[in-house]
Order: sequence, then C-alpha cells, then structure tokens
Amino acid sequence: MTKLIALVDGSVYSRSVCENAAWIAARAGDAARVELLHVLGRRQAEGGAANLSGNIALGARTTLLNELAELDVRTAKLAQARGRAILDDAAKVLDEAGVTDVGTRLRAGDLVETLAEMEADADLVVIGKRGEAADFARLHLGSNLERIARVAKKPVFVAARAFRPIERMLIAFDGGTSALKAVDHIARSRILSGLDCRLLMVGQDTPEARRSLDGAAAILKGGGYEVTAEIRPGQPDTVISRAVENDGIDLLVMGAYGHSRIRSLIIGSTTSEMIRSCKIPVMLFR
Repeated sequence: MTKLIALVDGSVYSRSVCENAAWIAARAGDAARVELLHVLGRRQAEGGAANLSGNIALGARTTLLNELAELDVRTAKLAQARGRAILDDAAKVLDEAGVTDVGTRLRAGDLVETLAEMEADADLVVIGKRGEAADFARLHLGSNLERIARVAKKPVFVAARAFRPIERMLIAFDGGTSALKAVDHIARSRILSGLDCRLLMVGQDTPEARRSLDGAAAILKGGGYEVTAEIRPGQPDTVISRAVENDGIDLLVMGAYGHSRIRSLIIGSTTSEMIRSCKIPVMLFR
C-alpha cells in the first residue's frame, strides 16, 4: 500500500494539496491511502488569551479573569470545530476525485513534531507552498514549509496554488547525495512512471560532471524512463527557472536544502528560491 500524508489548513492551497494527493494516489498502482492532517497550534488548542487584567481592583479583576477563561474555552472549541470542517472539506475533494481510502486526523501541538510521529509508515508528504499566514504580495513561503522540508525523512511534494495534471518533469541534478536519492527513488517508483523526464545540471561541462549526469540518466533509463540530459552554464536558480518556464515543465524535482540554515541566510537558498518563483509543484528529497 502507498500511504500519503496531506497537510491541510484554511489556505487557498488546501484544495490543490488534495487534488495533487488524489492524482498521486491514482498513479500509485495499488491500494493507496491518504491521511489528511490538520494540526492546531498549542495556543489555538488551549485558547491562550493573555492576562489583560492589569491593575484593576480585586473584585473586578476576578470577574474579568473568569470571563477570559470562558473565552479561552470558547476559542479552543471554535478552533477544533474549524479544524474538523477543514478536514471534512478536504475529504470531500478526495472522495469526488475517486480516492476511497481516506483518513482524517486533527491534532494539537507542533506541526513538525506531529509529522515526525506520523511519517514513519508513509511514503510521501504533500503540503501547500504557502499557508494561511503567508504574505502573497511578498511571495513569502509558508512558515512551516522549510521546517518540514529540512527534517522530513520522506519525500515532500510541495503543491502549487492550482492543480494541473503532470506530464513533464525536470530533475535539477547537482551530483549530491539528495539529488542521487531523488533519481534512485524516481527510477523505482510507479507514481511518476511514463512522464517526460529531463535531467538538468547547472555549471561547467567538465568530464566529471558529465560522468555524474550520465550515471543518473542510466539509472532512470534502467527504471524505464526516456531521459533527456544536459548541462547548462549559469546560476542554478536562474537557469532552472528559465528551463521550467521555457520547456513547459509540470513538476520540478530537486534535493532540499543542501546547506545549513546559517549559510542559507548569508548566500540564499536555491531550494527556497525555486519553490518561491516556480508556479509548479516541487518535489523535495533530503
């Protein structure tokens, strides 16, 4: 059985997450299960109102604190009701897409910690590019996306805002451990079989780079793919973005966050830039 974990919230990306999960489940070629997960933050689950009583007289402060406690309870109940409604809506999208094995889980706590507990028996995590709190005007990524991509042990499929069937995929290959893991996974997986597959390495066309690229292409051909492989000079984020747009790519596959957080702050991150700039799904491997 193929098991997917689909993370849903109240954002516009949740429908795309569900539609992409349904597309993946349909291509799995066996009984596929989709676990829908919505996680309430601890403040949402507990209410979490601050103590606003200040220096009010004792009697009045007691009354106010009682009212705030009642408000906390109502807020927590509303958050839970909203979470269940989000899960019900997501399950309906999957049902309409023909996915019959669907589970829903409403959890309270830290999203990354919750996912770490659930992903052990999963094959793939599906998440939206941005969450409810993202700043669309500034193209901010979802606050939890990088955290999940950095720690998830399973591949992470980052859904774009609108779903479209995938026909052409581009593997951004740099010869590193994560990129090799992506190539090996795709060669063995049925989910992406039959797609137009392209390998792109950015940098100097040296004998070493060519050997590494040819080796990756051979692995994919061994898995039944017809592969086009090339090396292009330039900066990775610029070259990859141009290839995605000009070549009509539907899915970008790449290694996730090859450098430390501190180095990424200094020199930027190709992973974040690709997710931010490309209007297609991105599949990440660590």
